[in-house]
Amino acid sequence: MPSFRALPPSLLRPASRSRAATSTDAKAIHVPVARAMVDCGVYCDGGRLPGKYTHAAALTKVRELEAEGKRAFVWIGLHEPDEFQMQAVADVFGLHELAVEDAVHAHQRPKLERYDKTLFLVLKTINYVEHESVANAREIVETGEIMIFVGPDFVVTVRHGEHGGLAGVRKRLDSTPAILKLGPFAVMHAIADHVVDHYLDVTDLIETDIDQMEEDIFSPLTQTNIECIYLLKREVVEMRRAVGPLTLALQRLLSDHNDLISVEVRRYMRDVHDHNVQASERVTSYDDMLSSLVQAALGKVAMQQNVDMRKISAYVAIAAVPTMIAGIYGMNFEHMPELKEVWGYPAVLALMVAICAFLYATFRRNHWL
Repeated sequence: MPSFRALPPSLLRPASRSRAATSTDAKAIHVPVARAMVDCGVYCDGGRLPGKYTHAAALTKVRELEAEGKRAFVWIGLHEPDEFQMQAVADVFGLHELAVEDAVHAHQRPKLERYDKTLFLVLKTINYVEHESVANAREIVETGEIMIFVGPDFVVTVRHGEHGGLAGVRKRLDSTPAILKLGPFAVMHAIADHVVDHYLDVTDLIETDIDQMEEDIFSPLTQTNIECIYLLKREVVEMRRAVGPLTLALQRLLSDHNDLISVEVRRYMRDVHDHNVQASERVTSYDDMLSSLVQAALGKVAMQQNVDMRKISAYVAIAAVPTMIAGIYGMNFEHMPELKEVWGYPAVLALMVAICAFLYATFRRNHWL
């Protein structure tokens, strides 16, 4: 009988350790913060310092500059970070866990919250989807979100959605040192101003669609498509949910946090608030206008149905005459007028044609046909 020798324990242990290490590594794998980081810059005395930084290294650099008596802050931009990435940033900047949860899961209403010396502002972004006509469109407005954490020496922006990028805002601020010297809250103003100005641009484009829809509804020779009105109504309601609540958040920003925001930044924010009120009033007026268009469209459809019913009734009345006469002569009684006369058949046909022609002329004169 062949004998089997057991492998020595020394050969078994490495394999066991390898499997355990593999299992532990699989659990510990996380996507690094750099994957979600769009940009990270250190700003000092109104200018951006050269070089690339991680979020931790950037904050360390800022603290070193502050120790030298300089005014500096870091601005880090993230795009749709996961929980691990957002928590890693939160641990460095000391962000509150409730705000971090909102930033990860998104789908928040516009709001402003304060955690100690950090403000958390949620902005809804809107983007106009180009289309040939409303009848062929599936979506007219798409929305996204931008969350802004602002502290004494940092700005953390978290963006959700494919539109609403802040590269243009950052580039514009890099070229205006006077604004950057106002500190991180000036960055918050620039982002809010960019978002609100885009509200006004989108409302102008939506107004063009509503004007075209209004023209189609009140044109007598066009068919009314109520589904298009409902589509516009749905998109306007989505805009109202994005624009309306921001007014209250901006009001609180102007009045409740004077210890954090300088007078100059509040002056700029007042202009943003005015523009947001203007956009909100536009959206509300569009909502009311579309409600009126729905009623007008329903009235037009009802009128079209009445016209169609009159036409159907008129043709039924015309068809009833020959049907009645043919029914009477189809009873095959022996004693009937002109039944055995040679001219009886053409005379009855002529009578049918004459009565139908008379009815047709009468309905045409009364605009039933």
